[in-house]
Amino acid sequence: MYKITKEGKRYLKEGFPETKLMSILRRPMKISELRNKVENFNIALAWAKKRGWVDVKSNVVIPVKKSVTEKLEEQIALKNLSEGKKVEEKMISLLLKRKLIEKKRRPLQVKREVSKLTQDLIKTGLWKRVKLKPYNVEIIGKRVYPGKKHVITYYIEKIRNIFFDMGFKEVEGPLVESSFWNFDALYQPQDHPARELADTFYIKKPSVCDLPEKRIVNAVKIAHENGGNTGSTGWRYEWSVDVAKRPVLRTHTTAVSARALTSLEPPAKIFCIGKVFRNETIDYKHLCELTQVEGIVVDENVSFRDLLGYLKEFYMRMGFEKIRFRPAYFPYTEMSVEPEVYFKDKKEWIELGGAGIFRPEVTRPLGIDCPVLAWGLGLERIVMLRTGINDIREFYYKNDLKFLRGVNPWL
Repeated sequence: MYKITKEGKRYLKEGFPETKLMSILRRPMKISELRNKVENFNIALAWAKKRGWVDVKSNVVIPVKKSVTEKLEEQIALKNLSEGKKVEEKMISLLLKRKLIEKKRRPLQVKREVSKLTQDLIKTGLWKRVKLKPYNVEIIGKRVYPGKKHVITYYIEKIRNIFFDMGFKEVEGPLVESSFWNFDALYQPQDHPARELADTFYIKKPSVCDLPEKRIVNAVKIAHENGGNTGSTGWRYEWSVDVAKRPVLRTHTTAVSARALTSLEPPAKIFCIGKVFRNETIDYKHLCELTQVEGIVVDENVSFRDLLGYLKEFYMRMGFEKIRFRPAYFPYTEMSVEPEVYFKDKKEWIELGGAGIFRPEVTRPLGIDCPVLAWGLGLERIVMLRTGINDIREFYYKNDLKFLRGVNPWL
């Protein structure tokens, strides 16, 4: 707060010194003559000169302004301050400079604020002297959206850990693959419809891919032409090495499994999680790229029942309670099966991939002469069932922030 000084009160009552000086100064007058007539002469002269009202030459004060009748800004401000009215900061500074007002601290009576009414406060009566902090139980705090793993990344890591827990090792392979590993090594005929441009992306550069050692190429060639030493008659056509060299974007991670079989020593368990590409029309349930989960078990002592056991264990660990299997057909497995899980929300069974035992026409040319359990499962379809997403494009193209910012909706 600001308090008017004694000098300020006198100025307010009698007028400012410079105003009094101007009321006397009608003509040039000597300083010695004015000094006896004007109280606080030095202050009056200094402020009159500062305002441009007078000039001083050879100890003579010369009036520049004839008379001063209007009230000074300081006088108005001082009056407003005395009446409790608001005064601008610049005028406060000026009045402080002229020592017409002074600062005074006003003590504030503030009650102690407490957030909890305790038994002691009630017993002692101190609750009367404290202020209880108010609570707003309906207020919503500021929303924070911390960084988190993308739903696809989360499930890839979850699936990897499931396979690691079951004793599998992870393998990888190239995205641009030769037709040999993508089709031929898997005993898929070179005139099979899946090799058409309508289903597969072929690559212009490189125009051809390198093939593995001649021994493996010849063994695959013979299996296609007459079955080789597998006990079958083969596909009965002239197999072309030029077709096998054509590069494609891999259509399944089974190509990675085929590569791995050439260097595995039974017993072995491996898996691969990676991108695959299909020439699909994009809609709510189809994309040109998707993530496939591939696994194989190479062991002399495994059977079809073991394959069903691995699949059932995997899906149970993924959170599905009801799993069943139905017969299926794939060119490179026999027996073949499609696992299905029961989706409670839709009250229906959903197929999630394909599995089977690799045919001898696949394994023997690659140097394996024992049962090989194999499966390929679509990751996105599993995630859609677990999260309730109805449009597969949400994963890669739309990225709905409302969904992604949810409190771990996929956990």
